[in-house]
Amino acid sequence: MGKKDASATKLPVDQYRKQIGKQDYKKTKSALKATRLQAEAKKSATGLKDGILVIAAILFFVLCVYAFFYLNLSTEINLDVDMD
Repeated sequence: MGKKDASATKLPVDQYRKQIGKQDYKKTKSALKATRLQAEAKKSATGLKDGILVIAAILFFVLCVYAFFYLNLSTEINLDVDMD
């Protein structure tokens, strides 16, 4: 008798999941397909974003190295030299 009573009461989480499943089933196939395509596009866009960030970081590093060498190795003008 105890088993019947235990199985009759469901957890709220299971009821919630069942309710969501029913709502998803009511959607048309075209709407579900559009949602799936949007999710896939968002995933692929992050890969592109990461690539752009890596390239930008490399360019910034190269620019910093160039600026360092340019400032340290450029010829300095000595203003103390007397022109006789």
